[in-house]
Amino acid sequence: MSYSIKEIADRMKVTTATIRYWDSEGLLPNVKRVNGIRVFED
Repeated sequence: MSYSIKEIADRMKVTTATIRYWDSEGLLPNVKRVNGIRVFED
């Protein structure tokens, strides 16, 4: 299943900016980009 950045942020109770930061630091596995949009997978 895939999730948007907003869905992940809501589930983790953090902001989307936090998710973007964690992604830039390489802390989140299973992130791919589709047309420049982050898609998170299980």
